Amino acid sequence: MPLVRAYISIGSNLNNPVDQVEQAFHALANNLPASQLAARSPRYRTAPAGGPTGQPDYLNAVAALETALTADALLAALQAIETAQGRVRAERWGPRTLDLDLLLYGSITRNDPWLTLPHPRLHQRAFVLYPLNDIAPELMIPGQGPLAALLKNCPPLNMTCLDIKNEPATITPLNPFPVEPFSNLPP
Repeated sequence: MPLVRAYISIGSNLNNPVDQVEQAFHALANNLPASQLAARSPRYRTAPAGGPTGQPDYLNAVAALETALTADALLAALQAIETAQGRVRAERWGPRTLDLDLLLYGSITRNDPWLTLPHPRLHQRAFVLYPLNDIAPELMIPGQGPLAALLKNCPPLNMTCLDIKNEPATITPLNPFPVEPFSNLPP
């Protein structure tokens, strides 16, 4: 099977989100068969979008993969990574150790009980659109149009970019969770 460019959103707000997101990038880069991590966005601190009140802020990012896995196999692999990092699906849009969403799989559109592509709420989520723009600013979203046009309708409210050219960054938390400077990000 030829390689397909897939985009995956990464989010965490439990059990040291900085480590959870870094472990997810590591798993995407090293543990997926027939796949290669092509790009990683900066990390963003974002306020929860929906779900129960009082949950901690999220740490979000987006990864680009080149993969020979089918969309179904990739989704299953992403769910296995979530499980390995302690994901428990207890409450819709509730706090979680790790959330990996398959946003795009090439230019495929699909809507069935197992998988919807593009992700059905991609165009409404600043915490996905801005990191996606960092790694693929010219991207066309099937059925939605240019990523740049979607950004105009989705302001980056309650978002803080933590990474600038992969240099360490510290911020004052909106809602506390440990954010430590890092020094070992891949180039």
